[in-house]
Amino acid sequence: MKSFRADILHAEGLRKTRRRNRLLFIGFVIGFIVILGSIGIERYLFKDSPDLPENLDVLWSIGRQPSYVLLDMEGKVMARRGPRYGQIMSVEEMPKMLVQAFIAIEDQRFYEHDGIDEKGILRAVLNNWRTGKTLQGGSTITQQLVKLLLLSPDQTLRRKAQEMRLAHALEKRLDKNQILSLYLNRIYLGNRAYGVVAAAERYFGKQVAELNLSEIAILAALPKAPSKFAPHKNLTAAQARAKLVLQAMVKTGAISEQQKLAAINSPATVIRRAKEQDHGYIFDMAIKQAHKFTGGRVPDLVIQTTIDPRLQTIAKNNLRSLISQNSASKNVNEGALLSIDTKGAVRALVGGLSYENSNFNRVVSARRQPGSSFKAFVYAAALEAGLHPNSIRRDEPVEIAGWSPENYSGDYRGRVTIHEAFRRSINTIAAQITEDIGATKVVELAKRFGFSEDLQPLPSIALGAQEVTLWELTQAFGVFANDGKLYRNYLVTKVSTSSGNVLFQRPDIEPSYVFKQDLAQKMSTMMQEVTLLGTGQHARLGQRAIAGKTGTSQQWRDAWFIGFSAQFITGVWVGNDDNTSMKKVTGGTIPAQIWQSYMADAHAGIAPKPLTAPEPQILSATDEGLAAFYTELSESFRQQTLGAQTP
Repeated sequence: MKSFRADILHAEGLRKTRRRNRLLFIGFVIGFIVILGSIGIERYLFKDSPDLPENLDVLWSIGRQPSYVLLDMEGKVMARRGPRYGQIMSVEEMPKMLVQAFIAIEDQRFYEHDGIDEKGILRAVLNNWRTGKTLQGGSTITQQLVKLLLLSPDQTLRRKAQEMRLAHALEKRLDKNQILSLYLNRIYLGNRAYGVVAAAERYFGKQVAELNLSEIAILAALPKAPSKFAPHKNLTAAQARAKLVLQAMVKTGAISEQQKLAAINSPATVIRRAKEQDHGYIFDMAIKQAHKFTGGRVPDLVIQTTIDPRLQTIAKNNLRSLISQNSASKNVNEGALLSIDTKGAVRALVGGLSYENSNFNRVVSARRQPGSSFKAFVYAAALEAGLHPNSIRRDEPVEIAGWSPENYSGDYRGRVTIHEAFRRSINTIAAQITEDIGATKVVELAKRFGFSEDLQPLPSIALGAQEVTLWELTQAFGVFANDGKLYRNYLVTKVSTSSGNVLFQRPDIEPSYVFKQDLAQKMSTMMQEVTLLGTGQHARLGQRAIAGKTGTSQQWRDAWFIGFSAQFITGVWVGNDDNTSMKKVTGGTIPAQIWQSYMADAHAGIAPKPLTAPEPQILSATDEGLAAFYTELSESFRQQTLGAQTP
């Protein structure tokens, strides 16, 4: 029997204690490392992960690119810009077969999982490992949705982890039908179409309720690779993918084998769309104005305009045709046309020959010298100052503050009436009148008529030497057409969202009286005379009453014709963007011809209607001279009588 050794027991106890402490320490270290690792992994995977928004309603609009629809005066679609989003539709409103098609091909266990389908992931991993290729993905519809709305498209472990966490969180806050509704309204389906509503219209020209099974299969085939399977680009590939959708629908019991075969034997085809007309100049203006009205906060806008598509087509075709015919011989390469109704609604606007080549809008942005077309406001100021159309001036060389204006013809006619000087666009008379009444009065009147604040009271304003826009000039001529009332031009009447929420509705705006009615009618009569016997004869419309004025700037850099009928006020400008001279193109030639061509077509089917102003009394050259003589004699006698009566 061995003797008891207390020292040995004590040593053994110490060894056990040390071993236990060492194991505890190692366990603590390992645990600490695991915790640190977990924290590190957590930070690595989720430090930049977005959170679900507090208000999940924003998911309907989050990440949407700006999208615009342009409507004409009757509310019909003229053009679209940006991606196409359909009107929001819930799953309950969609055809059941459409919903089943997407579930069958994208996420058969959608109604069973909590946002992450572990069985689906395992199945995809095994199949991909077995084939050596990535043929299947394990992403659920919920994961696809959060990736689309909240995450980048990067194929990384970090993005996948974030996707799974967000999908799980979304499933806790929305029910299955809400998630599916979001998905089917926001998923990208190629050809710039987002959601099944937009895609159905884009590819088939149908509402979703009108889709047949083969068309539904095409749409459900697209989420996997929308560019690759887009049927307008690769119909064969789209139809092949659609067969897989149909097979998946058979597997889930959504359709029968017979329905599948019928759909395969009658494959879907896409509609061919005519190329949309070039409405870029109008679109730019409309979007700018819509953003002004709405504050620019809404990403999708439906903008109703005042444009008459028939007149727009006529304007564009006539402008392009006549300029191209004269481009080489007259060195004229650009033009613009604006046509408004008598209340200021823009019916046609062409900012240049090609928006694709130049998006510079020459109607509103090009400031050019209006030449003699601005004389309308010089003479209007003269009438306001007390002159009469039969007042007499002498056409002769003049010098005003060192400036000596010359007539286009180079000769002088001597004694002429005001209305004859206007009809013949005599420069010396316009300069004399401006000197007599003061350039300040001309500027003041022009600003009342809607011109900008940039005009200066210089003598040369008499001949239109200061720059204006076609928009301003056409608007101002409307004062003469409307008996002294100024209607501001406008293009946009209503702005709404794609879901129909109205953001802006143009109110009825009363015009402002800026000129006396009798004086406006006298000016209108004088402008009728311009088109009958003066510089604007190429603008005549047969028996239809019109009034207008030509304009040509120095060295033939700009040529204009602005005029009106009882229905429309239209302005035309031609020239070159680099400000080079044309080959003696005046307002009475190409611009008047474009104006006449457009207005003749624009009035087709419209009964002639007289202007509110009286028609001019046309006198022979002899009678005109006699009238001027007797008017001057009468004026001289009146002045002598007044002088004799003065003490």
